[in-house]
Amino acid sequence: MLFDSHVSILLDAAVELVNGTTPGHDGTDAVGQPQGEALRGAVVAAISRDDYLPRVSHVTARALASLAAGIRPVFEATDAGDLDHAAALVNGLLEQTEARPRLIHTESGWDLHFHGRDRTVHQGWAGGLAAGLALALGSDRGGRLGVCAADPCDRVYTDTSRNGGRRFCSTRCQNRVKAAAHRARR
Repeated sequence: MLFDSHVSILLDAAVELVNGTTPGHDGTDAVGQPQGEALRGAVVAAISRDDYLPRVSHVTARALASLAAGIRPVFEATDAGDLDHAAALVNGLLEQTEARPRLIHTESGWDLHFHGRDRTVHQGWAGGLAAGLALALGSDRGGRLGVCAADPCDRVYTDTSRNGGRRFCSTRCQNRVKAAAHRARR
């Protein structure tokens, strides 16, 4: 499933932000919430692109990490098949961030972007991420946000496969589960 390029950028950033800033398990490794410079680095990595390198302060990093903690439940609800709850959570994020649509002229023409109530890095990304989640849930394939099925991993992903069958955050987790199933059959 291919989303519009801007929505794809927002969903990829949401995944990276949640996975990079929230505690849990990455594969079998327990991870805590990064602090200080590590947190700022994780946020910069999540929202940077080849043509965009934001200046992120420690205050902005903490604010976006807090937002990521509110985004994680959207992935969890969608993964559990509870799209009604996921939609309610996204509506709350849209209200909280005051996401506003704007037409922005780019090299390829006019693109629809969403920003928060001001032009700070935090508010701009907060509004955009909330809108990206809304656009994903509002599409005919709203259940494409997931949580890794490899126990105990809880990293999130966006399923862009044709058949919507993705269940793992990475090939590493997929291989670990397949190897365990193979050992169990022997």
